[in-house]
Amino acid sequence: MTKTEIVAKMAAKSELTQKEAAASLDALINIVTETLKTDEEVALIGFGTFKSTMRAERQGNNPSTGKAITISARRVPSFKAGKNLKDAVNI
Repeated sequence: MTKTEIVAKMAAKSELTQKEAAASLDALINIVTETLKTDEEVALIGFGTFKSTMRAERQGNNPSTGKAITISARRVPSFKAGKNLKDAVNI
């Protein structure tokens, strides 16, 4: 499902215009992004939790040359599904 399809479904279910639904979705995405940048987590009870975690520095291989390279440590976003979402998916 694409962002455009999500906006259309949001508009239909919430009686918003597509422009208002797109603005709402953009606001949610921006809030989650800004919160994860500050190393806080976003918990939507029943749906899931977004958080950022540190990935340690590690060794990898350059696929074109085969040489070993060092991949630097970085913060990566993660999502853990909540119980209600897990139950809804496992029919």
